[in-house]
Amino acid sequence: MATPGASSASGATDVAVPWRPALLVSRGRPSATSVTLMFSVPGWPGHQAGQHVDVRLTAEDGYQAVRSYSLAAPADGERVEIGIRPTPGGEVSPYLSDDLPDGASVEVRGPLGGWFVWRPEQEGPVLLAAGGSGIAPLMAMVRARRAAGSPAPFRLVYSVREPEELWYRDELSGPAAAAGGLTTRIVYTRRSEPGDERRPGRVAASDLEDALFGPSAGPTCYVCGPTAFVEHTANLLVAAGHPPEHVRTERFG
Repeated sequence: MATPGASSASGATDVAVPWRPALLVSRGRPSATSVTLMFSVPGWPGHQAGQHVDVRLTAEDGYQAVRSYSLAAPADGERVEIGIRPTPGGEVSPYLSDDLPDGASVEVRGPLGGWFVWRPEQEGPVLLAAGGSGIAPLMAMVRARRAAGSPAPFRLVYSVREPEELWYRDELSGPAAAAGGLTTRIVYTRRSEPGDERRPGRVAASDLEDALFGPSAGPTCYVCGPTAFVEHTANLLVAAGHPPEHVRTERFG
């Protein structure tokens, strides 16, 4: 996911975070239209699930381009994983996705952001809502919960246009998700899976309703995705009775 928005409240200390070399270790394919990149970053200080990094590329003539990407996995030593959905005609994402050679280095600055995070010591249920590649930081939260053995109930509402764009299919459905205490609802907006009883369309209030994660349960709500998705979904949550201070948002685009 690229370009986290100002709502992430990254904090004044971000300006002092240094750039570090990052060596590309491996690539993954969470969906047919996306890529994850695993970097080794010497001196990496660790991070919280939900934070992001800046990635800087420098051309031979000295030209530099910087983009922000959410961290898609919890802290693991010097390993840093980001998720990318390449933008056709983009300056940075297609290169990172398809052309950056294994073993090549870029620069990263982070971790950044202190508001849109989940920590294992947090109590209470968590309601996650992702639009498209906005799943990346929420997946870091899901994985962090599983790694910590947290008993906090997690529910994910994940909106994608069509089945081919669904990230992390195996982790978000079936036995693996059930064993980890995660419940997932997939919302397709253009074309759904065969047999899906829900007609394609944007997230509705009914998609977010759940007795265990309603306003009376006091869940912390994390909403991430394109600006239009985030504003629409956050408004639905507040209209349903969730206090605005319980709804944390991260947007891009």
